[in-house]
Amino acid sequence: MARRTFSMGSSSQASMMQWLGLATIILMADQFTKVMILGFYQLGDSTYVTSFFNVVRVHNSGAAFSFLAGAGGWQRWFFTVIGVLAAGLILWLLKSHSGQKLFAFAMACILGGAVGNVIDRVLYGYVVDFLDFHWGTWHFPAFNVADSAITIGAACLILDELLRVRRER
Repeated sequence: MARRTFSMGSSSQASMMQWLGLATIILMADQFTKVMILGFYQLGDSTYVTSFFNVVRVHNSGAAFSFLAGAGGWQRWFFTVIGVLAAGLILWLLKSHSGQKLFAFAMACILGGAVGNVIDRVLYGYVVDFLDFHWGTWHFPAFNVADSAITIGAACLILDELLRVRRER
């Protein structure tokens, strides 16, 4: 009976699928929560949850922290193109480095979040945000699951680089 052997390619492919699976879970969680917000909240509606957190429906036609939100509409396609290009680069990086766990985890988080926000821009012309943290009268800009995943991914990229530099010493 012939033995089936797996090359590094199939191991790398399995690892790549694992990271794409994580990105897909993030994407699905992001889109599910946004569909719930769109279904149950009107623009500007808010629900008090705790003394420092509300659920609110906000539309962000800009980028992070509403950057370029009032730019007149061209930013919708600009940020969509940037998101698609970023997703392509991330897929290439995942394929090339899928065995580097922290790096690949970071890339998968960023990929899932970026695609989630691109979908919003294409479907609605804005990104649906709903997580509103505040202290007194100060409010952090509302964000969503995709933004959270991108932030976690960025933090993990920084950590991965710090650990890499430390190992090289």
